[in-house]
Amino acid sequence: MSELHASMTFETSFVVGEVNPRLFGSFVEHLGRCVYTGLYEPGHPAADEHGLRTDVLALVRELGVTMVRYPGGNFVSGYRWEDGVGPVAQRPRRLEPAWKSVETNEFGLAEFMRFVREVQAEPMLAVNLGTRGLQEACDLLEYCNFPEGTALSDLRRAHGAADPYGVRLWCLGNEMDGFWQIGHKPAPEYGRLATQTARAMRMIDEDLRLIVCGSSGSSMPTFGSWEREVLEHAYDAVDYISCHAYYEERDGDVGSFLASATDMEHFIDAVVATCDHVGATLRSPKRIEISFDEWNVWYMNRPKDIDPPQWTVAPRLLEDVYTVTDAVVVGSLLISLLRRCDRVTAACLAQLVNVIGPIMTEPGGAAWRQTTFYPFAQAARYGRGKVLQTAIDSPAYETAKYGDVPLLHATAVQAEDGTVTVFAVNRDLTRPLRLSIDIPALKVLEHLVLADPDRHATNTAEHPDRVTPRPHHATELPPMSWNMIRLG
Repeated sequence: MSELHASMTFETSFVVGEVNPRLFGSFVEHLGRCVYTGLYEPGHPAADEHGLRTDVLALVRELGVTMVRYPGGNFVSGYRWEDGVGPVAQRPRRLEPAWKSVETNEFGLAEFMRFVREVQAEPMLAVNLGTRGLQEACDLLEYCNFPEGTALSDLRRAHGAADPYGVRLWCLGNEMDGFWQIGHKPAPEYGRLATQTARAMRMIDEDLRLIVCGSSGSSMPTFGSWEREVLEHAYDAVDYISCHAYYEERDGDVGSFLASATDMEHFIDAVVATCDHVGATLRSPKRIEISFDEWNVWYMNRPKDIDPPQWTVAPRLLEDVYTVTDAVVVGSLLISLLRRCDRVTAACLAQLVNVIGPIMTEPGGAAWRQTTFYPFAQAARYGRGKVLQTAIDSPAYETAKYGDVPLLHATAVQAEDGTVTVFAVNRDLTRPLRLSIDIPALKVLEHLVLADPDRHATNTAEHPDRVTPRPHHATELPPMSWNMIRLG
């Protein structure tokens, strides 16, 4: 078996961009058990006086999440925000058609804001532009952000929040290009509504960062034309356009799955090109940024072990159990986001708990880390600073979906103290990849690797530490592995 070699060179003077901390966001939606028996479970032995699970809070802090998007997702397109404020005992139960569940509204805006304060994360709120519109968005903004002296700001104060919530990041709806979305709209109609809503919201609060819906995925038939048509209306009214992407291993094609980041980078580049084209035609000096506010591995096409009953509270939905292979792909997707940090300045791993999440819980029981927890936590901790331009020389392999793809996928981030962290994935299934980093002034301070002889290994409630990062002292990257190498 021939030995594989790859090299990586960088110079700290050549920089891609500064990493925005918002790149390490996550997502909480009223979907399945993300909220109820996930992060919120009154009566659990670890619950605090507000019903938040302190064991989950500790894991969220360890994960390093900087921002949390809420309350959806598909859920938001039928949501009445007023249902989730005020005395809990007076809140209505509603049918939730997006996920065919019953929503109790026991957890709402105040509970979410308490949660993000507890984990020291920034809130990103989405407004309902599916069944509702401009006025309701402005009402929610006034309730959240205006200090006092108006009907809605005083209502917030009467509900116990004397100080404004000060929410700066706002999504103008969710996946409005999707036929599955409640209130789905064609691009020109959505573009006009988003523009009107954005302008009205800025009349109330100028200090906002507004995100317009891009395509729900690069495979959508309207991809490209949707971005162009929406931005032709909204370009000067918004700051971001969203990208959403999910990946899964299909038909045993693990090679293409490990190369999923190739698609993510093409997706980002195409959206950036479209944004810049529209900006040029409008003669605008503004530059639209990318909010990749839904991304993850999600096995949408895998047969499910259970068929949860419809119209129940917090059914078990989308509770994917992640393997070592999935963790390597998640790490590779993080590398792509870092490599495009000059334009991707916000991102959300979807979702946070139970629902395709890095954290799993059992009602009344334990909470534990999935395999995908570790690449995110390491990137969130050490992926801060300046992403360096890298020259990579790597052998390639052929994939069914993306053609020839390098075996090495990597990036380097320099922190303020001068240390450099290399995040690297070896995509070869069976062979280690010897990596040469040609920077004489730096030595290896730490090398942690996530890999396993069984690529299907998982963490469970019974064996929560079956898969964890371990120290590595060789100059090679193990087969199919995620690596964090700190240099100083």
